[in-house]
Formats: sequence, C-alpha cells, structure tokens
Amino acid sequence: MNEQPNPLGEFLRARRELVTPEEAGIPVRGVRRVPGLRREEVAMLAGISADYYLRLERGRDRRPSLQVLESLAGVLRLDDDTRAHLFGLAADRPRRTRRRRRETVPPSTARFVELLPVPAFVEGRHLDVLTANPLAAALSPRLVTGGNRLRDVFLDPAEQGLFPDWEGAAAALVAGFREAVGTNTDDPRCVELVGELSLASPLFRRLWARHDVRPRGSATVLFRHPQVGDLTLSREKLHITDTDGMMLVAFHPLPGTPDAERLALLRSATAGR
Repeated sequence: MNEQPNPLGEFLRARRELVTPEEAGIPVRGVRRVPGLRREEVAMLAGISADYYLRLERGRDRRPSLQVLESLAGVLRLDDDTRAHLFGLAADRPRRTRRRRRETVPPSTARFVELLPVPAFVEGRHLDVLTANPLAAALSPRLVTGGNRLRDVFLDPAEQGLFPDWEGAAAALVAGFREAVGTNTDDPRCVELVGELSLASPLFRRLWARHDVRPRGSATVLFRHPQVGDLTLSREKLHITDTDGMMLVAFHPLPGTPDAERLALLRSATAGR
C-alpha cells in the first residue's frame, strides 16, 4: 500500500529547520545535531505536547485546530502568504487525482498579447509559456510558446546569464510556483516538473525543500541582455479571468530612461526581423 502524501508534515519539518534557536529565544548549549528547531522546542513554544506535534509531522493527525495553527505560524515566523499556505495545507478537503487538462489561452487574450508594445506572455499555473509576443522572445529566446519558466531558469545556462542575481530570481520563481500550485503538489504536471528538476538541479532541490511561498506579482527585474546590455524593467502579472490560474506577464520600462531607449532598440531589431 502506498503511503499517503503528508504535505502538512513536510511543511512543518521544513519550516522549523529554517528557524534558529536564537531567533526563537532558546539558549544554545553544546553542539546541536539538527538545523533549526527541534520538534520538542516547536511544541513547547507553541504550547502543545511534543507527542501531538510529532503526530502532526508524521501525518497521524491532519486536522489541527485553528488555535494550534496560529501558534505554529507564530513559532515558525511565517509571513502572511506562508501562513495562508499553512492553513490551506491543514484544510479538511477531500483529495482527488487531477487529470491533466490542456491549458488554452482565450483568443482575445492571445490577440491582446500580440498587440502589446512591450514584452508580454501568458503563463499557466505550472509556469508553462502558453503564448508570447515577438518582443518577449527578443528579450529571452526561451519566452516562446511551449517553454517552461522553471525548466529554463534552472537548466538553461543562457537563461541564467540573463539574470545578474540568478539564484535570487530562481528562489522567487520556486516560491511563486508553490503559491500557484497550492496544496495540489500531487498534480501530475507538478510531480513531473518537481521530479525532473530535483534530479537535474541541486539548487532547485534545496529551494523546493524550503517550502517558501510568494504570490506571483509585480516586481522590478534587471536583465543582462546580450544585445542591448543591462535592462531594468517593471514586471506586471495579472490574473486572466475565467481561467485556472493563467497570468498575463508584461515587462515595461520607465518612460524617458535609458532602459526605455534600450527596449526601443530591441523593438526595432525585432521589427526588422
């Protein structure tokens, strides 16, 4: 018999390993054999028994009370997004196997992306590139229909070279992926991606094990473009209504800046081709 997945226990174990005793106000004496907090320390700080906390980590109890969750979130120093993820993991919902469904971009959205005068594409909930305009492909040749942002950033050296802070960009991407898939980490597409990247990339393996969660949202991104040089662009991510987690992603510069001039050069080269 296959062992049932235990996402709540995996999350608790990963997050307690990220909290140092000093952060929790626990005196350190001698050599500690485990990173972060011990199980009994988390239990003590949360005001629950060590045996009950052990049952939570091992999946023998999967329905902690709201009060217990709030206490654990405080001990583990979770921010609002990661706290919400914890509550989602503990929600009492029946699990069902999802069949992979083809993600289809609404035709009006695809036309809109094509008309935008800035690099733009649509990404699915597993960070697949579902459609992209030519300027997006000029920004990165990997931003084309059929690509996957996780695979590209972790496995393609040319994509990594676009980001001066490649590891920071990779960490943000993994945290956004966790937020996108939520509690559905047993989704076949998620299992496929996580399995492939865990085998191929030690960095992905380490970041995935942290259970960081961050919404896919606006940010400022620095690109080191091989044709036009450093390019600082604002990134907007907008949910596409009536879809299962699709987002419109667009990059734009501040008007009147060198970045706007460099993007105009890229646009001209794209139009010429």
